Amino acid sequence: MGRSSARTRVLGHRGAPRAAPENTLASFAAAREQGADGVELDVHRTADGVLVVHHDADAPGVGVLAEQPYARVHELLPGVPTLEAALDACRGLLVNIEIKNSPGDADFDPDERAAYDVVALYGARDEADDVIVSSFHLPTIDCVRALHAEIPTGYLTVVHPPALDAIELAAQHEHNAWHPLCGVLAGDDAASLVNAAHHSGLELNTWTVDDPAMAARLSDLGVDAVITNTPAEIIAALRS
Repeated sequence: MGRSSARTRVLGHRGAPRAAPENTLASFAAAREQGADGVELDVHRTADGVLVVHHDADAPGVGVLAEQPYARVHELLPGVPTLEAALDACRGLLVNIEIKNSPGDADFDPDERAAYDVVALYGARDEADDVIVSSFHLPTIDCVRALHAEIPTGYLTVVHPPALDAIELAAQHEHNAWHPLCGVLAGDDAASLVNAAHHSGLELNTWTVDDPAMAARLSDLGVDAVITNTPAEIIAALRS
């Protein structure tokens, strides 16, 4: 996924969650219908190694996903899709796969099995999907990069590490993008941060941008993609 200066792409945050429940096939379909360039989704691994799309490590009525076999997850929460089903539904769109694996998470796995499984699934699908794999946990995307250097990877951050340190880390570890919380770009230094990221060879894809005026400002600054809960509204703002 190369950086394009032509326009700022719009990715649906967990699909289009104002139109359908987040991280569901219906939500991804709604994002497509609203004209999104792609979607962002969250991935966990079940006890038997199935990658499922869900934001939290715990699922209502199920418990920690990593402690349950997929059959039980599917029985109790049939709306939770597998990553494979989500990729099928998003064919032709960019899919930002966020691997949830931070220390302190109920399903934290220092062995990075979800990263291995994401790479294996990508290969099993003939590398036909347009993806970028992101995580707050730098070792997770380091693992993806070590396994398959051609899969684009993005470093997710909030306020720690600080912005310039995050850019430096992402570049040093040879990742493709920096994914900061949009509030990081709310100050007067936003332009310099965008320039620093691009100068380091990184895309800058930011989340979660639901304010049309902010989306337009970020686009003017050269941000490569905005991730939003309201794809249609943000697309309309950028086109105007």
